[in-house]
Amino acid sequence: MKTPVDLMIEARWIVPVEPARVVLENHAVAVDKGRIVAILPQSDAAARFAPAQTQTLAHHIVIPGLVNLHTHAAMSLLRGIADDLPLQKWLSEYIWPLEAKHVSERFVRDGTTLACAEMLLGGTTCFNDMYFFPKDAAFSALKLGMRAAIGLLVFDFPSSYAADADDYLNKNMQTRDELKNEPLLSFCLAPHSPYTVGDQTFARVLTLAEQCDLPIHLHLHETLQETEDSLRQFGVRPIERLRRLGLLGPGLIAVHSVHLEPDEIALLARHGCSVAHCPSSNLKLASGIAPVASLVEEGINVGFGTDSAASNNRLDLFSEMRLASLLAKASSGNAEAVDTHQALHMATLGGARALGLGETIGSISVGKSADLCAVRIDDLRLLPYYDAVSLLVYSAGREFVSDVWVAGKKRVENARLLGFDENELINSVSLWQNRLHPGRNP
Repeated sequence: MKTPVDLMIEARWIVPVEPARVVLENHAVAVDKGRIVAILPQSDAAARFAPAQTQTLAHHIVIPGLVNLHTHAAMSLLRGIADDLPLQKWLSEYIWPLEAKHVSERFVRDGTTLACAEMLLGGTTCFNDMYFFPKDAAFSALKLGMRAAIGLLVFDFPSSYAADADDYLNKNMQTRDELKNEPLLSFCLAPHSPYTVGDQTFARVLTLAEQCDLPIHLHLHETLQETEDSLRQFGVRPIERLRRLGLLGPGLIAVHSVHLEPDEIALLARHGCSVAHCPSSNLKLASGIAPVASLVEEGINVGFGTDSAASNNRLDLFSEMRLASLLAKASSGNAEAVDTHQALHMATLGGARALGLGETIGSISVGKSADLCAVRIDDLRLLPYYDAVSLLVYSAGREFVSDVWVAGKKRVENARLLGFDENELINSVSLWQNRLHPGRNP
């Protein structure tokens, strides 16, 4: 007697990511109650299972849903508002003043909804956020049925969200307590950076992280100015300051990690830290090129982040995969650095492991959540193709994503969002565009 399941996905190729460097041809993924119950040849699947629904993807590659390890999702409303500037000028003269004037619960809901829509259409099923009003970001993710690691942002200065570090932490933990049972949500403590958070606040963050078993997600060694300022103020570089404070460990997600000395790379490796690599944003802000080839050689877990749409300007992990692989080769002088399988791993399982979700998502494995992405390959722009993973990393882009599932529920079909009013979102974004930059015509 055949075993009933909710869904059977049959594909030309399946790249499970785990085990590594495996590509399965003419296989199927059986899904029941939101989880993967089998990956097997299509002929065996037909003999073994009785699916309530079958999706045949004869001209597709199915991969795990992509994981965006670093975003400021609501800043999608600031896309293109201030381009071609160095980081500190971009922040202090444009972004922070605009945020001080406009950021609110509604700003975060609309901006995060826009980001979620863009990410889902591009095959991203999980994102790690860092922004104000985290409860509203969480509601937006849930509205679209997307998985999110909600960053509980901490600064030492006031904002429209909180008055001081204590206020940030108190509101953040209330949000976490209210939403911790939502199956698509997890949480990270997100002290913004060493240059915006003091030692006393870092100590409180560390205590909460240990008590609640939460990762810590922060910007680290993004620019040369950051390290120079730290030397003047604290007498040590930022990573050494964090080491002395006890923050280095397997739960730390070090975002950017561009300007690292060899001993600092070894320090991250020794403490089991993860790195969120954001190549497009780093290039656009002229922050530099992270030493990803060296990070990988040291065994450091690396995932990809887009950063915000205000500094990228795309929330597109296909672009990050390709760019990261090419940059690693050029900067290291090694054409074998960050090959296609490594790049796909970083975009999926690497990000999942950094978030503590490696047992739940990041690969197509029995028992894991069915967070999946199908990429259509029967397009003359992709022909000919000889290697499925090469095709994904070097040739395909987010425009070829056709179908997306989160926890077994289809969220994108034929490159369109399901159960979502795109026109309503477009109207909301248009209102914000006029409010943020009145009088400017496109």
